[in-house]
Amino acid sequence: MIFLAKVITLVVATMHIYFLYLEMFAWTTKGKKVFRNFPSDLFEPTKQMAANQGLYNGFLAAGLLWSLIINDPKWSANIALFFLGCVVVAGVYGAYSVAKKIFIVQGMPALIGFVLWAVIKYFL
Repeated sequence: MIFLAKVITLVVATMHIYFLYLEMFAWTTKGKKVFRNFPSDLFEPTKQMAANQGLYNGFLAAGLLWSLIINDPKWSANIALFFLGCVVVAGVYGAYSVAKKIFIVQGMPALIGFVLWAVIKYFL
């Protein structure tokens, strides 16, 4: 189960590295293809705002990756739970404020990882 929890955590971290890239470096190019519902004339004016969002996604990815290299199993679980919890909250808020798809794409994998780490920490 620890292996599966680490794989899910790695998947969520990888997604957030992709979000970082998309929002910080490809917002006005590839971003237009990914965020088709966003008006194309707003990509350039929101470039700095998207870069800021990308930076936050990078912090989430860094925390998730950090949880994978901690040797102490309890602290590894604590850090993973914290950062996966942050992603779940962001996914719930994104579903509420923007589109329900955000929870499916972002929140659901994090929630699965959160549940796995919680089971490992509290029940095994």
